[in-house]
Order: sequence, then C-alpha cells, then structure tokens
Amino acid sequence: MRSPLDRIRHALSFEIIALLMVIPLGAYLFHLPIHDIGAVGVVSATLATLWNFVYNYAFDSILKRRTGTTLKTTPIRVFHAVLFEVGLLLVLMPFIAWYLGVSLWQAFVMDVSFALFYMAYAFCFNWAYDRLFPLPEWQNVRQGS
Repeated sequence: MRSPLDRIRHALSFEIIALLMVIPLGAYLFHLPIHDIGAVGVVSATLATLWNFVYNYAFDSILKRRTGTTLKTTPIRVFHAVLFEVGLLLVLMPFIAWYLGVSLWQAFVMDVSFALFYMAYAFCFNWAYDRLFPLPEWQNVRQGS
C-alpha cells in the first residue's frame, strides 16, 4: 500500500498537471472565458483531489484484500478509471450547471467531455506514476500486465 504522503503527492501532481492541460482546452472547445473554465476547473480539481485520495485508498484496500496485491492489470486499470469518473460525474454536474448558468444537459455534455479526457489522462498518469514510484512488493512482478 502507498503511504499517505505518497498518496498526497500522487493526487496533487495528478490535478496540477491536468489543470494545465484542461483549462485552455476547455475554454477553446466550449467557447467560454478562460476564467470561467478556470474557476470550474479549480473547484472540480479540489473536489476531485479529495475524491482521488479517498477513492484510491478504498480501491487499493479492496484490491489488496481480494487479490493479495495492489498491482493493477490493464483490465483493472480500465475499471479503476471508469469507476472513478462515474463517481466524480455525479458530484460535479450540478456544480457546473449552477456556476456556468447552463442546463443540466449542457453541464452533462461538458462533464462527460471532461470525464473522457480525465479517464484517458488518469489511465496514462497512473501507469506512469506506478513506473516512476513502484512499490517494493512489485519488484518481481511484470509491470505491463
């Protein structure tokens, strides 16, 4: 299992790098002022960081209890990313609609767009993070699985 400090490093680096990409991209794609997308991005990132910390701890605890390890195969990584984004979608959609003054449908479309970006990003980021900061228990196990 990762330490609390490692989980904090993981969550913060994940969100900071994502914001640097998603704010200009979101402003461009949705034709909204960068400060509006920036505000939505920062609030969303704050909520997502909290969710990331709790979700990853719970997911790894369940995974370790069920399989004896926290090493994730590719199918488990896909499931991990999808489940994370579905939970976050349910939390963020009402906030986006309220803050941007758009309908729930528009907020849903925006949120799904961001979720698709974050799903791909989470898969790549977490894979890279695990390679940069592997746990000792993984030393004798092939990482590409």
